[in-house]
Amino acid sequence: MDVSQKRRVSRLKRQARVRKKIRGTSECPRLSVFRSAKHIYAQIIDDVTGKTLVATSTLASDVEAPYSGNVGAAKAVGSSIAKKALAQDINNVVFDRNGFLYQGRIQALADAAREAGLKL
Repeated sequence: MDVSQKRRVSRLKRQARVRKKIRGTSECPRLSVFRSAKHIYAQIIDDVTGKTLVATSTLASDVEAPYSGNVGAAKAVGSSIAKKALAQDINNVVFDRNGFLYQGRIQALADAAREAGLKL
């Protein structure tokens, strides 16, 4: 198994371990984050109904970021998802880092969402 495959398998194990504990409800949905090398994606999910309530990414037209794979872009996505959530009266969410380490872009997105008024 090469290094990149080991990292992916480790992330999927962490993801499964966290998903056993974290469930999004209609009162407190789940904010799930995915990051790739070029982009970062965030969506708010109600796991009871299985529906995505709010979603945004660096590919969205309302996110202003010159380069989409850095911390600045993650901050822009975090503030954008918080504004969209607050517009739909979603104040509290459970943060799902999706198996990624809580540092860098993931941490920047969470901090920006908190600063925009979302309670994680």
